[in-house]
Amino acid sequence: MALYPNTIAEALTAASIDKVDAQLLLQHVLNVDHAFLLTHPEQVLTEQQHADFLNLTQRRKEGLPVAYLTGQRTFYDLTFEVSNAVLIPRPETELLVDLALQHIPADKPSKILDLGTGSGVLAITIAKHRPYAQVTAVDVSKDAIAICQRNARNVHVQNIRFITASWFDELLSETFDLIVSNPPYVADADPHLQQGDLRFEPRLALTAGVNGLTCIQHIIDKAPQYLIREGWLLFEHGYDQAAECSRLLRDADFSNICSYPDLAGIMRVSGGQAMAFHSRSNG
Repeated sequence: MALYPNTIAEALTAASIDKVDAQLLLQHVLNVDHAFLLTHPEQVLTEQQHADFLNLTQRRKEGLPVAYLTGQRTFYDLTFEVSNAVLIPRPETELLVDLALQHIPADKPSKILDLGTGSGVLAITIAKHRPYAQVTAVDVSKDAIAICQRNARNVHVQNIRFITASWFDELLSETFDLIVSNPPYVADADPHLQQGDLRFEPRLALTAGVNGLTCIQHIIDKAPQYLIREGWLLFEHGYDQAAECSRLLRDADFSNICSYPDLAGIMRVSGGQAMAFHSRSNG
């Protein structure tokens, strides 16, 4: 007789971690979806499957994010590869996709720029839903760009290119109809960095100076040089940064400045239209 919980139901019951986390980890081990777990509770696990599940649940107890343990995360309507080289996609970022798609025509060409693309969830999701658009994904991390490229191949997106660079550095004289970004916006000393999944995510993709606004300010200052007249900039920011982001947008001569709440009612995305062309400078 097996000495381990030998069915799906028994394994999930015995796992001393969050129920949803346990289900996601067992789905990964068995290579099945959530519906399979619900409809096959009496399926017997092999000894190897149980050992793999036990290993993952132990690592989860140690704090490792589920997304890094499984190597993937669902975002919008797609599944993306992730690793500790990139941020874990979060549901609130889907708001930025929704807003971006509202500004991109579905039936004619446009040029879209995603700054700090990471795993590519913004760039790839936009490219998938707007096949006439040409999307440029930029990230300073070579490892992130490699993951982004694999994700694009995995979901069969071809209307996208990848650039390894810091922000606008390699874009030369190009202009875009829309710029989107989920940049680092956490203050360097924020105590949340020592909690939960943030402990394991790349600090380069999280923190941005004393007040968390260094990267956002750089993007706002430079974006008008890379936007067509009346082109839009949209970016995610922290829960308490909307007012300051609006001020920075005003200072950079953006118009139609607005902020949008996520499903929790937190102002999560801000942006505006570039009304004046600014002469270029390096950066």
